[in-house]
Amino acid sequence: MRPFALLLAVCLILPGGVRAEVTHVPVKEGALAQAIENAQAGDILRLAKGTHTGGLEIDKPLSLTCEEGAIINGPGKGSVLLVTAQNVEISGCIITGSGNDHQEIDSGIRLLKSADGARVIGNRLIGNLYGVDIHGAKKTRVEGNVVDGRQDHRMNDRGNGVYVWNAPGSEVIGNDIRWGRDGIFVNTSHSNTFRNNRFRDLRFAVHYMYANNSEVSGNLSTGNHLGYAVMYSKRVKVLNNVSIDDDQHGVMLNYTNSSQVSGNLVMNGRQKCLFVYNAHKNEISDNRFERCGIGVHFTAGSERNAMSGNAFVGNRTQVKYVGSKWLDWSDGGRGNYWSDFAAYDLDGDGLADTTYRPNDSMDHILWSQPSAKLLLGAPAVQLVRWAQSEFPALLPGGVVDTAPLMRPVTLTVPEWGPGYGG
Repeated sequence: MRPFALLLAVCLILPGGVRAEVTHVPVKEGALAQAIENAQAGDILRLAKGTHTGGLEIDKPLSLTCEEGAIINGPGKGSVLLVTAQNVEISGCIITGSGNDHQEIDSGIRLLKSADGARVIGNRLIGNLYGVDIHGAKKTRVEGNVVDGRQDHRMNDRGNGVYVWNAPGSEVIGNDIRWGRDGIFVNTSHSNTFRNNRFRDLRFAVHYMYANNSEVSGNLSTGNHLGYAVMYSKRVKVLNNVSIDDDQHGVMLNYTNSSQVSGNLVMNGRQKCLFVYNAHKNEISDNRFERCGIGVHFTAGSERNAMSGNAFVGNRTQVKYVGSKWLDWSDGGRGNYWSDFAAYDLDGDGLADTTYRPNDSMDHILWSQPSAKLLLGAPAVQLVRWAQSEFPALLPGGVVDTAPLMRPVTLTVPEWGPGYGG
């Protein structure tokens, strides 16, 4: 036998050389379970329009795809689809009917440790406790799905849209997530990417816990309790995200170190645009914090953070800093823009010619003793404030910007639509 013919014969015999078969699965009780049982590695199961019974395990590397209008409905217990094989793809399906058990993480789609390389693409996951649970599976991809969580529970009793646990290299891209607890909750993982997702009506849009060397970028968070919460993590990149009308914080760094927060737009937060708590050695640059109750709340001994190029525009309080040290918020001769600073630039270098100081000692007193607000109009208080403005050496420490910018960075809100997550 010639070498080429021999090679061809071997390819046809070996599983890797077998041509994938397409099995059309009708709407019939037990048909999907039977199709999974009979499938070979690499086969494609195509579900007909209508309702198919879920509560099934996919234990072979196959593709499950749906015609328009095909629904996989779970029995209201456990997960609708449990994936335990590598390189499974689930696409184009409507998936509903999970159980209600947080301990078992009942989900629309659950990817266990053996499900490395799984792909969940273009599905609608409706009314499940959790949308997608990536539980130990490496290098998975969850892309272009609509995840609508349950609305019959209090927010803290709901599951997450996408839950990532110990799933290095996994990506969550271009999904529309609503009505869960957290949009994406990642815990004890690393090297993950969350990009170009939209989050609405949630507790946190993105919630990091012990998740290092990861990236959250280009996401849109609107009307959530909190936008992007990075906690107990290091070397995280928070880049070019948008937070609009998030109630508590747009971006929160809590025990977050050696990370980058850059190019983000936070607007209309009722409480704080940025909250920095016991976070060290971070780069916070070229963000725009606009029309929040507090532009940035900086506390709990946060040190060695580089602040430059940011715009603080129209916040009721630009900076709340509780501490006795002097912090210079300019980096490499480049500071930040402050909308309440009546600055001038005689030499035309784009930098104000005087130092900006956002707070005085009376601010510190009011933050620590709120009842002192009753004395704001007293002549003694006005005298102290005048003296500190005329003689800065009287100030007890705080934030200064020695190179304020004359113009703010301009950032735009992305339009959500087809192709945004591409």
